[in-house]
Amino acid sequence: MKTYKVGYMVGSLAKGSINRKLSKALVKLAPPELALQEIAIGELPLYSYDYDADYPEVARRFKQAIAEVEAVLFVTPEYNRSIPGALKNAIDWASRPWGQNSFSRKPSGVVGTSPGSIGTAVAQQHLRGVLCFCNSPLMNTMEAYIQFTPDLIDDDGNISNQGTADFLRKYMQEYAVFVQRVLTVLPRED
Repeated sequence: MKTYKVGYMVGSLAKGSINRKLSKALVKLAPPELALQEIAIGELPLYSYDYDADYPEVARRFKQAIAEVEAVLFVTPEYNRSIPGALKNAIDWASRPWGQNSFSRKPSGVVGTSPGSIGTAVAQQHLRGVLCFCNSPLMNTMEAYIQFTPDLIDDDGNISNQGTADFLRKYMQEYAVFVQRVLTVLPRED
């Protein structure tokens, strides 16, 4: 069984982020063929094409972290019916300069949680549009809009609701199948 390296990005920069809790739960629920590691986005300066000729070191490390994984999982909150600015900024850094898009042909998945009853549905739609433009094959066979309730996921990623845990385990299994399928049919060009 092949193991795939998956980088995940948490769209929230907040220390107590419920999406960070969700990311910890997803790591625990992932099948053994997925090796997950966080790709941090919090230290990136605001993107400007003025940097394209000479990326700062933090942005070079960020792009290298994406290059070292075979797939990406985005764990996003919903801010004002869209994705957080920090996450969009990270995507802008990774997809630039022209011709050096880190997401091209790299399979991706999108998941998120919010206290609202529709979870992060609208933010995920916006993110899917951005990733489509970045030529990142998107998992669409299963969507995960998790309504966060108090004590649903603790700081260590333990889920108190068995139905939610089962659903997220299934999501991660489907994501693993998707990654394998994409990388078999559409191998990455280095």
